[in-house]
Amino acid sequence: MICRSPLLAVAALSLAVPAAFAQVGASAAAAEFDIPAQALDQALSAFARQAGLQLLAAPELVRGLRSQPLSGRGDTAAALAELLRGSGLRGRIEGNILVIEPATGGRTLSEVRVSATGISPSELPPAYAGGQVASGARLGVLGNVDVMDAPFNITAYTAQTIADQQSATVAEVLRNDPSVRYTTSDGHNAENFTVRGFDLTSTELAFNGLYNMLPGTHVPTEFLERVEVFKGPGAMLSGIAPSGGVGGVINLVPKRAGGEPLTRLTASYASASRFGIAADLGRRFGEEQRLGVRVNASSSDGETTLEDQKKKERFLSLGMDYRGDGWRLELDAYSSKQDQSNGSPLWVGFTTLGHVLKAPDPTKNALRGTYVKQQTEGAALRGEYDLNAHWTAWAAVGGSRYHYKGYLNGTLVEVLNDAGDARGQTNHQKGFTKGLSAEAGVRGSFTTGAVAHQLVASASSVQMRSSGGRVGLATGAAYVTNIYEPIPNPTLAGPYGAVWTTVDNTYTSFSLADTLSMRNDSVLLTLGARAQRVRQSMATPTAYDESAVTPLVGLVLKPWGPAVSLYANYIEGLSPGITVGITYANAGETLTPYRTKQAEVGVKWEAGVGDEDGVRFTNTLSLFQIEKPFAVSVATGAPLPTLKLDGEQRNSGVEWNVFGEVGKGLRLLGGGAYTHAEQVRASSTANNGKDMPGVPKWTANLGTEWDTPLLAGLTLSARWIYTSSQYLDVANRLEIPAWHRWDIGARYATRIAGKAVVVRASVENLEDRHYWSGRFYPGGQATLGAPRTFKLSTSVDF
Repeated sequence: MICRSPLLAVAALSLAVPAAFAQVGASAAAAEFDIPAQALDQALSAFARQAGLQLLAAPELVRGLRSQPLSGRGDTAAALAELLRGSGLRGRIEGNILVIEPATGGRTLSEVRVSATGISPSELPPAYAGGQVASGARLGVLGNVDVMDAPFNITAYTAQTIADQQSATVAEVLRNDPSVRYTTSDGHNAENFTVRGFDLTSTELAFNGLYNMLPGTHVPTEFLERVEVFKGPGAMLSGIAPSGGVGGVINLVPKRAGGEPLTRLTASYASASRFGIAADLGRRFGEEQRLGVRVNASSSDGETTLEDQKKKERFLSLGMDYRGDGWRLELDAYSSKQDQSNGSPLWVGFTTLGHVLKAPDPTKNALRGTYVKQQTEGAALRGEYDLNAHWTAWAAVGGSRYHYKGYLNGTLVEVLNDAGDARGQTNHQKGFTKGLSAEAGVRGSFTTGAVAHQLVASASSVQMRSSGGRVGLATGAAYVTNIYEPIPNPTLAGPYGAVWTTVDNTYTSFSLADTLSMRNDSVLLTLGARAQRVRQSMATPTAYDESAVTPLVGLVLKPWGPAVSLYANYIEGLSPGITVGITYANAGETLTPYRTKQAEVGVKWEAGVGDEDGVRFTNTLSLFQIEKPFAVSVATGAPLPTLKLDGEQRNSGVEWNVFGEVGKGLRLLGGGAYTHAEQVRASSTANNGKDMPGVPKWTANLGTEWDTPLLAGLTLSARWIYTSSQYLDVANRLEIPAWHRWDIGARYATRIAGKAVVVRASVENLEDRHYWSGRFYPGGQATLGAPRTFKLSTSVDF
């Protein structure tokens, strides 16, 4: 996509502190450029012609490469850097000759941020210094945005981080983020999260911008290039989440074939005796390498850290892309199968006992004999077409189907006494979820006087059909076990029942947003709104059809240059109305959709740009407040109370995030957060002002990597994770204590017989602490953290 600004400004590079800057690079004469994305040799010829230069470039350097689009008037050197961004090449202007050469050694032009809008909305942002995160992330309909240009707190974890940390699932990747917490017991068959203290279920992860596309279980990481975290309600940017999550958006970006052929095999081991093998293959085809194919396949099997439990996983994905002249097409498809047998981690309730006991050994198996079988298939097609040098249209459609059976949810027990005796009851069930998502839009740039605009208009639709409630569910007889010494044979529920569709929801929306750029991109103002319609066709007693509009205002100011961004935003989220259950007088009524409101201010500053010792890192400091309605029980004098949308939760907090290189070969990743989650209007007035359950006040995740000079290719790593105490109940009687853990690791990169080899080893929960990690949503049970876990892997590039 083209630059929004008519002026391509020379980048200003920060030295060591935000207030001191220096311009670098010779400033050549300004020129007018209008070059669409195309084959790089053609783009360079057009660039040289428009700049009045003679081109000198070896054909083999540019063969098969494509250029970035370029539009506007500005400095020639900065414009050239933008044109070559991501190509692996750089340019030198010697007199009236333009020389193109490989970007090897020293600082390259592609590392310089040439303008506030230097990242293309449709191109994957490059990796940031150190390679652990990206320099930008997707902001829904706005497309990809540079971190320093986004009026939000965003982080995009790269495939390099996923591989180096041996993260097998998305939840393991998100252990790097202080504002995200995992709310399912480690090793369970599904993954749920909180973002800024609000629940986000595993069904609400987005895949390349589309909802309802991913496995309803653990999402494997083999086929992922990025795991992007947007913090705050995202309804205007990404549309309404299927289950109404409002704390943030987690978007997963698939891998694509690169310019170099890739054949990588990885063998892995994890405690207790789980072995795996994975293949990653990438190729580009054709004289200009326009067709790319990326295949990822993996298989793992063996015993987990839960004694005698076994897990088997099979995964296969295909990612294809074609780069035409002014158009691009992408296809993604995958199949994921996960079988879990002879056990499941517990969720533990303490309501009956009235206080919390110490956490048991998480390797103890309390649910022998249970099993879970889950299978998901999904496919998505996305295309873009450049209408001209300034406007691009796009469309995407995708669908998935998820089938499951087994003991998915009957894994909780209620503690009865201080000895740890507990009552359990298993559930045996079968069900499905089918999703279909589509979006289409147009994005373009133009100027009005001194103001540059990037306008985007889009329409989207998300449809979800599933079996829900107690459909397909059989519940077994109650039994008594012990959380410290579980009985060997719990009572298991009998055969599951018939399955049929009980949920048929459709969310449609139309959005319009404009990012206004002023004063050479030092002021960025984003205005937008999304009109959304929520239809629940199978809601009882009548069908349900409601509409709402969610706005967005975002502001970025750069008063001292591009290395410091002051930002603010106001954005609203939208959640579908819930259907009232049979324990209320208004059973069957579907409550209206409700809005969540966020106000946020913050500062981002980048230090060390251009430092010869490799120092370059970014900090983000955010202050936010989110207000979310929730349903409360209201006594009416009738035998049953009425459920009304009359409560309110208010989360206020401060976040600090850091990433990048703070010294030569020394990287930091993580941060800390303080969140005060308050019940403003509770179902009981006695709870007004009390903490919301499941939201710890203090969280921290801080990791470091060091490329030790003791041995070339050897990297040592460590990570500290901390979560303060939190409540399990709204009355704040049941409190689980604070916990922390250490993870350590090492990797060694070398060459053997001419092949690149990387050996990785890590120990998670080094001290083997037993702890309650959090609160399960929505039951209010305590969840268990993982025991000490050893991981080992070896990757070889053939």
